Amino acid sequence: MSYHDTLRTLSEASVEQHFDAFVDIAWDDPAYAVDPRDERWVLPQADVLGSTEWYRSLPLERQIEVGLYRQANVTKVGLQFEQVLIAGLMNFAFALPNGSPEFRYATHEATEECHHTQMFQEFVNRAGVDVAGAPRLFRALGPFLPLAARRVPVGFFIGVLAGEEPIDHVQKAILRSGNEIHPLLGRIMQIHVAEEARHIGFAHQYVEHRAPRLRRHQRFVLALAFPVIMRWLADAILVPSRQARRDMGIPRSVVREVYWRRPESRQMLRDLFADVRMLAERAGLVNRASRVLWKLLKIEGRPSRFRSQPSSAAA
Repeated sequence: MSYHDTLRTLSEASVEQHFDAFVDIAWDDPAYAVDPRDERWVLPQADVLGSTEWYRSLPLERQIEVGLYRQANVTKVGLQFEQVLIAGLMNFAFALPNGSPEFRYATHEATEECHHTQMFQEFVNRAGVDVAGAPRLFRALGPFLPLAARRVPVGFFIGVLAGEEPIDHVQKAILRSGNEIHPLLGRIMQIHVAEEARHIGFAHQYVEHRAPRLRRHQRFVLALAFPVIMRWLADAILVPSRQARRDMGIPRSVVREVYWRRPESRQMLRDLFADVRMLAERAGLVNRASRVLWKLLKIEGRPSRFRSQPSSAAA
């Protein structure tokens, strides 16, 4: 399938299968009520914090409290990332010429991301926890990051993947884990995973199609930037900020061990980026220097053979 045909298919899918934050979630269903004493807020093993001995040793009431805070804060981080993405998509679309195959899809995606921000904020509001979300540096840079979408669009969509791939990976792991999760959180994750599949697909297609058309020096710089962007945004999204760590009472020793010293955590970090390592290879954004960076940043490993390849099959 050609690049243009793929974009047309993605756009048609957005018309045929999309969600509205206040139509497709039964917010007022009693089953979806957020009870701060509900044991289903206990973090599952699929959450790296939830798998720690420190967390599992907490009294049940404290596990619930920390779990609800953690879910609300991760949701707020996702909301903030989506806000940056929406602004970037509008900057990207603003500069597109008439007849551009990307315009229609980019605006479909922006529409869907707006609904995601609405459902994320509604969840945070109902959780009743005053979370700040991402680390201060990301929040400070947030208003400026969308400017990259017009100047260096390939770099911008690499950044899109750096944010979307970790969230998607973690949410899929939780949904597949078999653990009982709160139905409201489960419904939000289902909607997000369903639509993010298209968003991730577009970013992959765009980078793979456009990167080889860049000048040699541009590809060299982007090859070096690729792993740096991936690691920075993965940490901004997955690692609790200082404020969040204080609020949840996580000891420094636990933070250091979980992010990312434990063998299991390191493996998870590498697994997060199997698909984008494949993309970097296909887009010609790998060279000797960049391979060193992937390794130094501890996100090296075997690339996927196809998108969303299970980690066990890639090992």
